[in-house]
Amino acid sequence: MLKPAVKRYLHEGAFIPAHPLALTEGRELDETSQRALTRYYIDAGVGGLAVGVHTTQFEIRDPRFNLFEEVLTLAIEEMEKAQVPDSFIKIAGICGPADQAVKEAEFIKEAGYDLGLLSMGGLQNLSEEELLERTKKVAEIIPVFGFYLQPSVGGRVLTYDFWRRFADIPNVHAIKIAPFNRYLSLDVARAVCNSKRNEEIALYTGNDDNILNDLLTTYKINVEGKRIEKNIVGGLLGHWSVWTKKAVELFNDVKKVQNDDYIPRQLLTLAQEVTDANAAFFDANNQFKGCIAGINEVLARQGLLKGRWCLLEKEELGPNQLDEINRVYSEYPHLHDDEFVEKNLMKWLDN
Repeated sequence: MLKPAVKRYLHEGAFIPAHPLALTEGRELDETSQRALTRYYIDAGVGGLAVGVHTTQFEIRDPRFNLFEEVLTLAIEEMEKAQVPDSFIKIAGICGPADQAVKEAEFIKEAGYDLGLLSMGGLQNLSEEELLERTKKVAEIIPVFGFYLQPSVGGRVLTYDFWRRFADIPNVHAIKIAPFNRYLSLDVARAVCNSKRNEEIALYTGNDDNILNDLLTTYKINVEGKRIEKNIVGGLLGHWSVWTKKAVELFNDVKKVQNDDYIPRQLLTLAQEVTDANAAFFDANNQFKGCIAGINEVLARQGLLKGRWCLLEKEELGPNQLDEINRVYSEYPHLHDDEFVEKNLMKWLDN
């Protein structure tokens, strides 16, 4: 069962970054920097953390690296040290075929995580029916946070009917909508509204290309002659793993007007600036090939990471991506939190 405080906060709408992976130049775990990242996010005022997800690099599960359990344990240790509130949402990623997903669910539950972010990525060989059966098995172990991963980074297009049936599964509590596609995002919102469990499921944006617009949108869906309204109440985003302090402040500003009839024009302008910054960080010009290296590059500039290295050497910045990161750094100084990081960095790095 999901803890009442966590469930309440999940439905109110929380700011949840996807946690990156800190490595040495030799591509081994940098424990000091890994702990520093967790401390940074907590001090920045986040409402939860998602660890072992795409931004953490799915390869941590590879036997060559064998980092899955260690990385998830480090994050839990830091959350416990910080004495985060009971409502703080602890999420761990779950991947792979059913047998692997069940084992990961059992581990993260034992480790102290509240929900499993269940990826459908890399499972193109499974039918939608098999994906639903896999979800049911995981949901018997731990509360599920669904995840619509964009196809360009390993996800797949899933039908409206899949999400309609997914929403009906007991112990599914939220869905991260991240196909980077308005039409596919609408499929999920419609599916949840048409589910008998529509009030039990919180919608979260994972569309890093459309963050503020998602958070400012109310879906009004006609269900058997009745209008069902559903907001995307919060976000679980790789983009929020950088410039996090300022992003938290912006999220709090959005929450104040989320249910108002009128949206301040300033927020719509900021929405496009955030999307422009995300295009640079996520390497949109090269089909997102440099998305993890781009995030790591920003964190390395701030001193939170030693470098932008990824577990796989092929994971690097795309052509001209560095120039784009330089550009958005210069154009949007009001979006970065360099001053906050500089003030606290040595404290976070102190073991």
